[in-house]
Amino acid sequence: MGVDGPRDRCESERRDVPAGGPPPRAWAWQRNSERRRPERPATPRTVEGQAPSLQPWLPVPRNTAHQPCQEYSPSIMSQNGYLEDVGYLKCDMDDASETREESLGDEAFDTVNSSIVSGESVRFFVNVNLEVQPSQAAESDSPGGCGLLHTSRKYLKLKNFELEIRAHRDLDGFLARASIILNETATSLDDVLRAMLCRLAHDPNNTEPDCNVDLFMAMLFTDAGAPTEGKAHLLSDTIQGVTATVTGVQYQQSWICIICTSKALLKRHVCISRLVRPQNWGENSCEVRFVILVLAPPKMKSTKTATEVGRTFATMFLDITFRQKLLNTRTEEEFKEALVHQRQLLTMVSQYPTLGPKGYNMNSICVHRSPQPLKHKDFLPVGKGIREDIARRFPVYPLDFTDGIIGKNKAVGKYITTTLFLYFACLLPTIAFGSLNDENTNGAIDVQKTIAGQSIGGLLYALFSGQPLVVLLTTAPLALYIQVICGICDDYNLDFNTFYAWTGLWNSFFLVLYAIFNLSLIMQLFKRSTEEIIALFISITFMLDAVKGMVKRGSWASAPRAQMAEAWWPVSTVFQKYYYDNFGDNTDSTSLVSLLGLGTSLNTTLHTALNTSLLASPPELTSMGRHAEHPGRETAVLSLLIMLGTLWLSYTLYQFKKSPYLHPCMREILSDCALPISVLTFSLICSYGFREIKMSQFRYNPSKSLFDVAEMHSLSLGAIASAMGLGFLLSLLFFIEQNLVAALANAPENRLVKGTAYHWDLLLIAIINSGLSLFGLPWIHAAYPHSPLHVRALALVEERVENGHIYETIVNVKETRLTSLGASILVGFSLLLLPFPLQWIPKPVLYGLFLYIALTSIDGNQLFERVALLLKDQTSYPPTHYIRRVPQRKIHYFTGLQVLQLLLLCAFGMSTLPYMKMIFPLIMIAMIPIRYNLLPRIIEAKYLDAMDAEH
Repeated sequence: MGVDGPRDRCESERRDVPAGGPPPRAWAWQRNSERRRPERPATPRTVEGQAPSLQPWLPVPRNTAHQPCQEYSPSIMSQNGYLEDVGYLKCDMDDASETREESLGDEAFDTVNSSIVSGESVRFFVNVNLEVQPSQAAESDSPGGCGLLHTSRKYLKLKNFELEIRAHRDLDGFLARASIILNETATSLDDVLRAMLCRLAHDPNNTEPDCNVDLFMAMLFTDAGAPTEGKAHLLSDTIQGVTATVTGVQYQQSWICIICTSKALLKRHVCISRLVRPQNWGENSCEVRFVILVLAPPKMKSTKTATEVGRTFATMFLDITFRQKLLNTRTEEEFKEALVHQRQLLTMVSQYPTLGPKGYNMNSICVHRSPQPLKHKDFLPVGKGIREDIARRFPVYPLDFTDGIIGKNKAVGKYITTTLFLYFACLLPTIAFGSLNDENTNGAIDVQKTIAGQSIGGLLYALFSGQPLVVLLTTAPLALYIQVICGICDDYNLDFNTFYAWTGLWNSFFLVLYAIFNLSLIMQLFKRSTEEIIALFISITFMLDAVKGMVKRGSWASAPRAQMAEAWWPVSTVFQKYYYDNFGDNTDSTSLVSLLGLGTSLNTTLHTALNTSLLASPPELTSMGRHAEHPGRETAVLSLLIMLGTLWLSYTLYQFKKSPYLHPCMREILSDCALPISVLTFSLICSYGFREIKMSQFRYNPSKSLFDVAEMHSLSLGAIASAMGLGFLLSLLFFIEQNLVAALANAPENRLVKGTAYHWDLLLIAIINSGLSLFGLPWIHAAYPHSPLHVRALALVEERVENGHIYETIVNVKETRLTSLGASILVGFSLLLLPFPLQWIPKPVLYGLFLYIALTSIDGNQLFERVALLLKDQTSYPPTHYIRRVPQRKIHYFTGLQVLQLLLLCAFGMSTLPYMKMIFPLIMIAMIPIRYNLLPRIIEAKYLDAMDAEH
């Protein structure tokens, strides 16, 4: 059965109603129409970027010959030549497992002409048989033999032939086994499609084992599987060119692309048919000359689906000049040459985007542009970057305190939950690294000083920084530098506080130079791929912090001062101390330590301090007796369960916002408070539920003074010069970490609008750390992944679906100083919670926190996602920008090279030699020439730029 489309209104008005006697039932509707029956209310049609419009209901008799539609002349559809002014393709999908048209009143019709709502005033009328037998009516699912037809439409972006590699591969695959029908004489749509399917079935290159033409014909239309009494014979899935105007949407009616997926297919097939004369096949298809048929199996890679292949050819057929060339071709070879020529033209248009005849940008895909190369004069204006940062951020400074509090879109609840999250996310690592510094410096820098420095530095940064969403923390690399400084002081009999202060002052001096000479501009050279390598390395170190603290063999005290490799790891050695040592002799343990390269000599003093730290307990628990210091294996097992339980509960609550349970507001609150809830829950479980099992805790010295000013004059010039060398290496670490974390927080996908302040923030960091150095407090700088997590906690996140893949996108972010300010104040008040109850937070909870931070920071890391692609089936690949623009092999090559760079960072950052770790910042800087000089020799620069692009 063919498709009966609408006829010209002139023709329908010219049709005469049979005279004499009552009219036949098939003409009842037409008769009412001629009596000026009021127009039936139309369904509002909403088009993207356009206000809804109401379309009239136009009845048309069904037995009318096909004629060209006069209302849509080709001069209206394309009058300006190249690519006309079409910026989108329109994809129509009709799903109708049970399709019937609604009955008109109480009259019984044999056949009527029914209408499907569209974006234009002319309707698509089809023959629908509504004469239902009594037996059939009993089996009908709906009264009166009526059915439902589901129509879904969406816009498709034009294929970018310069960026999307699949566009060229689709065309090459078609040219290799072209199925082209020239001068097709069939007039009905069914006959044309059957001829195309037969051409594909009888193709000698066809490898399909089962090519059933009747089956494919049924799948192309909506009446496949519909009840026999009410079929609507419509195309199910099509792509057409459209032009959006102020009056509505105009269709290109000289071509149509029909797509279909079938499980019976093994590979994709494309057939193009050129008709001898234009055919009128109904709504929006009044003068069809070209039919493109695309068949594909359903399980395909996201860039190889039938829709993607159809988008390739539909983009080419948008150009009226190209279609005119195809009409003039005589042979298949000329037809293929025209296709190749059109591909070249589209590639040039993509490289040099221009405006169409009505001002529309014909290149609809955003091209990633590299920043301008740096020049020497960019660094010469002293303080230019600082002045620009202040001029950019100072006008919006008051809004940092009022946004979300005053006016519309208040977010007080989100501020409270984010402050609590930030408080725990800062406090617990501060306790962990404070305990680490306590052991490394023999109490010179303890937990109290670490908390005080964190509070003071965070408070100053929250008040005066240019980007207050960045979070400051003392980190594991800084703990390494502190340990190295303490070792140098022990070896050369230097005063630790003074040498530490001089090193910090030199570090601040170099940071001031970097800020006033605008050296933060160098961070433009760090591509997205380089940033993600360093970010993933930091996440891995957080994971290894937790794992190493639980299961490492050996202890801090068992390593000599010359081998301070364990500075990266937490103090507690749970399984070594509680699981192995209590059930084995010391000789075996010492031998194993020696085999692991941790040394054979013991530092007795530090070993005693370690035991004191691990076994110290609140006064309420000291009565448990001596036996509590040597518990059994239950301590190690409980520690493992507490760590994993903290990770499980926190991550489960973090993902709870995606669950269907509770109210959305409650889900969001639970997700924001995931970390505080999990820490408090398992701290209570461990401290009160298992009192009889001893857990490791940090040391607390209440008599220690918080603020001791260093005696700067007590060092010799040689010692001050050596401190300058350490300060320079430390400044490189500060420079890279501060700017890198700020860049990750200001990433385009976060949609921050108040601007950046890299130079001013670097100067502020130098000032803050100068004061911390003089008073013997630990240094702080921007922390990853706390800063991006802080941004995400203040963000409004939406889930969107693209080609069946769900992804999250940030709509906006509340850029405020209140959360970091409140968290810093709470951290300062935490000094009042020492020793109880903070000392009752077991270290396994801290390890669980490290795992949680590492796991949540991996979300959105493109390097991790591309590594995961190696384990996925191609049909599960997400439709990301690099999947569309880069060949799959190049993607895996690039991922492998990134993994090698990551291993290089791990080799230096986790080396057993502490001085190897000190040159770790130089390794990060060395990744710049690797990206710009080495990688382009292996992978083309355009592919590297595509994978480094944001979208």
